[in-house]
Order: sequence, then structure tokens, then C-alpha cells
Amino acid sequence: MTSSLSAPRYRRRVGVSLSPPSASEFKALYDETGWADWDLERFERALTGSWVVCTVRDDAGRLIGVGRLISDGVLHAFVTEMIVAEGARGAGVGGQILDRLVEEARRRGVHDIQLFAASGRAEFYERHGFVRRPDSGPGMDVSRE
Repeated sequence: MTSSLSAPRYRRRVGVSLSPPSASEFKALYDETGWADWDLERFERALTGSWVVCTVRDDAGRLIGVGRLISDGVLHAFVTEMIVAEGARGAGVGGQILDRLVEEARRRGVHDIQLFAASGRAEFYERHGFVRRPDSGPGMDVSRE
């Protein structure tokens, strides 16, 4: 028997977009994945302060993944989050988002792209070209072209 609280299973992805979600969609994805419990105004401000926002939607138009970059637009870009709906994990959604964020930063002339990986997630980022820094300088950088 399937619980009504179980994560929905998503169908085919429509594709990756650089069109940001609405603040309410962004909040709903946070709520679904348990990332944080913030008010809608905080999500509005976060989206406004983003340099690049990348989204993936399912074939019904539902937001199933989002990633954001913040940047000075010249020297550095920082991946601030990567969120994929529970039912869409393992289907390549996160990889598509991360690859598109890196591609867009480079297209805009920023090649120093950094992030802090959540516990147990560094291998995902390594598969997408990021390398761990030494313990004396935590975080990860995308490897140079």
C-alpha cells in the first residue's frame, strides 16, 4: 500500500531552463524536501539576489529541481543550492542543473565556480568536474577547462 505522504514519482522532464520559478514554487520545493521553513518573502528576496537560476520541470510543468548561482559577475560564482524533488532524484535532474549553471557562468566569463557540498554529496559534484580543496581551504572548485 502506498502512503499518501510518499514522494510523488515524476514523469519525463520537459527540460532545463534559466527562467526562475515563482517564489511560491521555490518555497514549495523547499517545503517538500525539508530544507528549511521560511516565509515567502525570504524566497522572493533570494530569487531577486540570484545571478543565475536554473530550473527543471516535469511534463506537467511542476518544478522538480532548482539550482542557483550568486556572483560578482567578474571573478567568482558560487553555487548556493541544488534542490531536487524526492521523486525525481536519481534521474539526472541535479546533474543537468549543475552542468547548465557551470556552462552559463563560463558563457558570462566567470570561470572560478565554487561550492560547499553537503555531507555525503561531494562525489556527485566530483562527477560533474568539481574537485575538493585541501582541508586547509574547505569547499570545492570546478576544475579548469
